[in-house]
Amino acid sequence: MAEGDQGITLTDEQKKKRRSRSIAIAVVLGALVVLFYVVTIVKLGPSVMDRAL
Repeated sequence: MAEGDQGITLTDEQKKKRRSRSIAIAVVLGALVVLFYVVTIVKLGPSVMDRAL
């Protein structure tokens, strides 16, 4: 690479869109984690707390 090459420079609008897209992906990922947790607890049932350690 050349010394003066800075790569791609994003505009403020592109940075804002990238940030909002990243937040949306994080929210969807968090929702999936919660969904999997709830489904696991439901499948195990309430008796999971009554087992011997």
